[in-house]
Formats: sequence, structure tokens, C-alpha cells
Amino acid sequence: MKKAIVVNHLIKNFESIEKGTGIKNSFLSMIHPKKRMINAVRDLSFTIQEGELVGFIGPNGAGKTTTLKTLSGLLYPTSGFVSVLDFDPWEKSDNFLKQISAVFGQKNQLWWDLPAMESFELNKEIYEIPQKEFERNLEELVNLLDVSELLQTQVRKLSLGQRMKMELIASLVYKPKVLFLDEPTIGLDLVAQQNLRDFIYQYNKKYNATIILTSHNMKDLVDLCRRVIVIDDGELIYDGALEELTQKYAKDKLIKVKITGEVDIKKLEEIGEVKKLNFPEAVLSVPRETVAVAASEILQNFPISDLTIEELPIEDVIRMVFNQRKVFSGNKA
Repeated sequence: MKKAIVVNHLIKNFESIEKGTGIKNSFLSMIHPKKRMINAVRDLSFTIQEGELVGFIGPNGAGKTTTLKTLSGLLYPTSGFVSVLDFDPWEKSDNFLKQISAVFGQKNQLWWDLPAMESFELNKEIYEIPQKEFERNLEELVNLLDVSELLQTQVRKLSLGQRMKMELIASLVYKPKVLFLDEPTIGLDLVAQQNLRDFIYQYNKKYNATIILTSHNMKDLVDLCRRVIVIDDGELIYDGALEELTQKYAKDKLIKVKITGEVDIKKLEEIGEVKKLNFPEAVLSVPRETVAVAASEILQNFPISDLTIEELPIEDVIRMVFNQRKVFSGNKA
């Protein structure tokens, strides 16, 4: 399978000038500025195959957006090698720009006071899309996102969810092969979020598009991404299958039961940590290696009508990853 994206020992540093508070300190910082180096990305390496849909996650300030901007050619790396579709992104060749697209959260590329259709027409000219191809692509995207009645509505009169759909159309009307999505569902209601997830999934499958998705909404990752790349403080800390991340960091599993009679809470606590007890439901956290024995003991000794064994929520797993890293960093210091 062909490699669509190659990142090898990427480093991106920013120089920041520290300013003190007050007029005097502000004046002094202009004369004798104190400079501080910010290491946004530290020796980051990974490869993404053509057609992969990969989750790119980490806490705020981890370096996710900086990495995506470097891959899309918006930022020049301090050092390291980056290749997207065999192009050097920062050369910004026409052939490269016509094959990639980036959607950064709620940042607007549409003309605010004009109908979205005007922006689509502008993109047709910018990307030199033949008229018939443009009409065919636009019709397909409009139907997929169900926005045919909104094309002639001023962008500023659209809801946030409607605007995000229009942003996606503007970004995809020229059918890019690589798509960088930075928090695409931020600020959307649940229905709009699911509609966008369905659309991203369909686009990936239909066009074999390579997609990197960043999101703090864990449902985006669970629904769309089989593979995740996790970074923190600009460094790679995990690259692999989402389910394996859970198995690696989550030492416990959850046992959820429905109770049909009186239960001695102390006896339940002997089996596992009681996370929730709200009759008739109870949730226990049990070590992964003993979960089968614990489930059998519950079924034999308690009045239970239903029992399920589940993995910890992915939000909790990700939190464990970063907490363990903080503990390790603290001990190392």
C-alpha cells in the first residue's frame, strides 16, 4: 500500500517574547525583549497509508494543530522530513494544493455576507475545476449533507451546524485526496455531529481519501478511527489500534448488573470497586485478568437479572494515558 503521509523526526519550535505587566515592563520588553523558545513538536515520526482514517489526539497544546499546519504547508518545520503525496508541503505547488484540504474547527473560509454558493463558485475558479465536474461534485456533496435548500442563503444566517456543512463542501468540492480535519464537530449539536461523522466515513470509503482527524469528542474517534496517534507535549506516546490502546492502559473492566433484590454492598465491594449503585443498576470496576471469575461469582451469589462486561469509556482511557505520562515525567525530573 502506498504511503500518503510520511513524518520523520519532525521538530517545530517557536520563539516567543515575554512581556511583563504594566507600562514600564511593556516598554522595557520592547527595548530588551526576553525571548523564550517553545518546542511545539519534538522529534515526531509516523507514517499514514493511502486511504487510512487516523485519529490524532492529545491535550490542548500537545502540538496537534501545529503538526497539521506543517503537513498542509502553512508552517515551515524547524527540522525533520515531511512528505504528503510525495510533495514537500511548504513548496505549496499547485499540484499539491489541489490534492489536499484542511478544515480547522470554526475558522471560516466562506464569504460571510454572501450565499455559500458564491464561495463554491470561487473555489471552482481557484482550483480550475471543469464546469461539468464541478456540477457533479457539488450535487453529490449537497445531497450527502442534505443542504440543497440552503445554497442561496447568506452564510451569516446559517446555524453553526449548517455552516460547518458548507465549509466541508467548500473544502471537498475539488475532491482532495488528503483531508486534515481539526475539531470538525466542535460546537455542533448531537444530531449535526452524527451527520458529519457519517459524511466523513462515507467520503473516506468512497474516494479512498486519507484523513487525519483531531477531536476532543471521543465519539468521533470511536465511530471513525481504527488507528489513533497520541501525542503529548509535542512527542509521540502511542501509535496503534484504538482497542489496543484500551487494553494497554486500562487495567480494569466494568461489570454492569441489574439487581432484582436486596444486596449487601460490602459483599459487592469484596469482588470489585463499586463505581455506581443506583437501584436497580450497579457498576463495578474489576481487574481485567479476574473479570470472568468476578462475573461468575456475582451471578451465583447475587439476585441479578442481567450482567454485561464492558471496556472503560475511551475518555477515561485517554485520561489514564496522560496521567501516567505526567507521573512518569515527574518521577524522571
